[in-house]
Amino acid sequence: MTAPHASTLEEVALRAGVSRSTVSRVLNGIAVDPVMRRKVDEAVRETGYVPNYAARSLVTRRTNSVALVIAEPASGSSGAAFLERIFSDPYFGRVTAGAQGVLRASGIHLVVLPADREDHDFVLAYLKQGHVDGVLVISSADDTDLPLALHQLHVPSVLSHRPTSGVPLSWVDADQAAGGRLAAEHLVSLGVRSCVAVAGPEDLAAARERLDGFLATAAAQGISVQVLPGDFTARSGVVAARTIVDELPGTDGVFAANDLMAESVVRHLQDAGRRVPQDVVVVGFDDTSTALGTTPPLTTVRQPVEDMAAEMARLLLDRIASPQQPPRGVLFQPSLVVRGTA
Repeated sequence: MTAPHASTLEEVALRAGVSRSTVSRVLNGIAVDPVMRRKVDEAVRETGYVPNYAARSLVTRRTNSVALVIAEPASGSSGAAFLERIFSDPYFGRVTAGAQGVLRASGIHLVVLPADREDHDFVLAYLKQGHVDGVLVISSADDTDLPLALHQLHVPSVLSHRPTSGVPLSWVDADQAAGGRLAAEHLVSLGVRSCVAVAGPEDLAAARERLDGFLATAAAQGISVQVLPGDFTARSGVVAARTIVDELPGTDGVFAANDLMAESVVRHLQDAGRRVPQDVVVVGFDDTSTALGTTPPLTTVRQPVEDMAAEMARLLLDRIASPQQPPRGVLFQPSLVVRGTA
């Protein structure tokens, strides 16, 4: 059986009526006259030409791929528990969508690499082998070794949080403490006097900053706050709600450090006969799709995750194009979205 004929770059150029170099420029994303680009695109479709990306990467030293590394600190969860948290939390889907929008427009593929506490070395080895042109790192943990290792490997990288260790990498973050303040101020405005704060993981800087901002504002306004542990999972929200019902029946306000926990708190308070918001008001954080799935819809602090991820992607593309430029940091401001729970 005869193998199908593979079209060549020369055949595309002949069909389009342009030079071989013009075809090459179009396929490599280099600016050309729009009319020429349309002719080349039509010729590629008509000839069935498939670019040899492997050969092209040998010439350009580019893979046209970027890794989205979702990193867990050494003290965090691993295996199935880690993957469950990633795929159950809408936050990570919003990050992927925001980054993908910018990268796809530039012809860049996004490779998602979960890196739990046991897989850091595996991920670093993959990155060291040059499979991607750069890395978007999603982690708010202080003790992750990835930022320093990426800097030492000279891999263009952008972090999803301000580095606390002084590693010279670009970053994008939201003012987490300001978000906590917004939540506290709203509860104060509703007359809350006895509040529960369901914290996030202690080793995540973003979670600590949200809680710190909330507690400082609550204390200044004379609100009594009981802090309960949480880990950003729905399960920890259930545990917190049970504690409120069984041990803290006078609670009239709840701040949960993310929407997944807040949704669980709302649902289980209601199951226990507590009305939301008539008996207890609840405020979440993130403004994910979960916030619209509660009954009533969740009042929450919104951080513009898609915009933040898009900015990370833009910073990374700039870094890949100009590796010697100094690192940059971009800080976004959160906002309060008032709905039915508070």
